[in-house]
Amino acid sequence: MRLADSHCHLNYKGLVEEQAQVIARARETGVEAMLNIATRESEWDDVLAAAEREPDVWATVGIHPHEADEHPDVDTAKLVARAQHPRIVGIGETGLDYYYDHSDRDRQRHSFRSHIAASRETQLPIVIHTRDAEEDTAQMLRVEMGKGAFPGVIHCFTASGAFADIALELGLYISISGIVTFKNAKELQETAARLPLDRLLIETDAPFLAPVPHRGKTGEPAFVADTCRFLAKLRGEDEDALADATRLNFHRLFAKTAA
Repeated sequence: MRLADSHCHLNYKGLVEEQAQVIARARETGVEAMLNIATRESEWDDVLAAAEREPDVWATVGIHPHEADEHPDVDTAKLVARAQHPRIVGIGETGLDYYYDHSDRDRQRHSFRSHIAASRETQLPIVIHTRDAEEDTAQMLRVEMGKGAFPGVIHCFTASGAFADIALELGLYISISGIVTFKNAKELQETAARLPLDRLLIETDAPFLAPVPHRGKTGEPAFVADTCRFLAKLRGEDEDALADATRLNFHRLFAKTAA
């Protein structure tokens, strides 16, 4: 299989201590592209540094909704300025998280809008996190898309089938993580089985959410192969064909990676 891990955190504890070995294991498994995701401004330099060192690693620039309260000064202009670097290929992750409410909801929404504006201006894909916030996320995406189109992906998709349809209608991609392999993920499996192949990505969200048969371990990009195998069986597709399609989708969405 030739794979892309569309969302991982190579600079997080559990991976950063042996980052070179983690990347080597991913390559041995067939992973040809890894997107190293930023979640707070203090990470931006380190996340980018990994992408500058490794030819198959790219970076994003953004503020996670958990961190919105701590970053009132990260606005559209700052995001756009940093996104000019050739190894920064996306905006985020950003979005809304009402499950933990680590940041004020109004501050989350303000931050999300700033990221959307940066995505619209740069035409770099926005990486969207949404948890227990489907209604507000959908409403904001519809309103903002009406102001001018922007590319993007719903990362680590766990929302309803109805929300998936809204995302697809708006032209967004949907990324499936190792959660799809969990026994209690029946609704997600039903949605993943019917997603159009040309809008599908696969990710690990490493070091989190290791798929079966690695559940409980520290996740790493190599495990995207296990999610791909499970998803291929679920969808009745050849695993190599699914790996190829999702890898090509990754490069189509994150177009700077194909340059």
